[in-house]
Amino acid sequence: MSPLRYLSSPYPPLPSAAPRRRGSLHSSAPPPRNRLSAPPGARAAAVHALAANRVVLGCGLVTLDYLATVDAYPRPDDKIRSGELQISGGGNAGNALTGAARLGLNTRLISKVANDKIGGTVLSELEEAGIDVSHVIISDGGNTTFVYVIIDKKTKTRTCIITSGYPPMVPGDISMSNLSAPLQDVNLLYLDGYSHEMALSVGKQADLMKIPILVDAEPERTKTELESLLGLASYIVCSGKFPEKWTSISCIPSALLEILVQYPRARFVIATLGENGCMMLERGTGYSGIDTVDVNSVAESLRPQVHKDESLPTCVSSKFMRLSGRGHETIYGRLLTGTAEKIPAPELVDTTGCGDAFIGAVLYGLCTDMAPEKMLPFACQVAGIKCRAIGARTGLPWQSDARLSKYLREAP
Repeated sequence: MSPLRYLSSPYPPLPSAAPRRRGSLHSSAPPPRNRLSAPPGARAAAVHALAANRVVLGCGLVTLDYLATVDAYPRPDDKIRSGELQISGGGNAGNALTGAARLGLNTRLISKVANDKIGGTVLSELEEAGIDVSHVIISDGGNTTFVYVIIDKKTKTRTCIITSGYPPMVPGDISMSNLSAPLQDVNLLYLDGYSHEMALSVGKQADLMKIPILVDAEPERTKTELESLLGLASYIVCSGKFPEKWTSISCIPSALLEILVQYPRARFVIATLGENGCMMLERGTGYSGIDTVDVNSVAESLRPQVHKDESLPTCVSSKFMRLSGRGHETIYGRLLTGTAEKIPAPELVDTTGCGDAFIGAVLYGLCTDMAPEKMLPFACQVAGIKCRAIGARTGLPWQSDARLSKYLREAP
């Protein structure tokens, strides 16, 4: 099986109650006949132009991060010296949208900061990234969220200590009549799970407008915070810890299947697995009168096909089939396994914001109609590039980065 198969977008056009507008992700028009025969440069230019006309709205957390590198994580009552200190913007929504903006998407943000010095710094950095911050709420008084990040050079891990902003973002900060402005012409909504009541309010309005929704399901979020958001999700991305926490199923393929069973509106769920890449379960459309295959067996069958000797990310996929997991429920779908980039140890600097970088690339992939076989290694590559610099945003690649040309010069 080839590690990469470039297919047209597998998702059907979204229904629209009104004449077709830019807020719909998938065009019902067939691709031009000469699309695959166009020269690589022309194909890349066409994708870049498409990205620039796609609008992604993010709703969630922005912070200011204070990042300090240490030779080893301190023991209790230790006093240690930091090797390097950096101050830069952070927060899931801020990071993911910065990554998406650098890749060429038109991005805007709903979030909240205080009218303090930290809030001003956060907004300035987002504006410099090209993100529309005109819908960010600025509180009179209080404090903007900030985070201390300790980066362990020995273990290549980071520890985050967050001081939440006050007052928190709540639905009353934006009236329903004013919510139509940030959602105007939006193609895709991204919710990071923070300020879940506001996220749910924005998500419900987007759902009424038939705007697809990607939800970042973090294991730190509670059932109360995530249950309703996942019910609205068109796409779900989570870390490797989330599937077991959410389903009590230790095997990731079965847990992903259970998540798609629980949330029938979701077209796929992706689990990011750090240096082990990622795994995606994609829902298909098909008949039910076929033999059922255990999803864990499918995962095992893909394992030998993974090109482990490749330094750049790759992807292998099963066929669409009727899949079963731990319970009696089944879905018709396929399993995809993506590898991470093999980063030489001296180049691996900081993993802060890797998941956000991955999501930013997924937002780009969805908006430019990338096939999953291409989108997964592309997202892993973006995350790998980010790891080569301190902080969540410093290392995020730009659209013109030569390291991404392998994925952008081919047809989506």
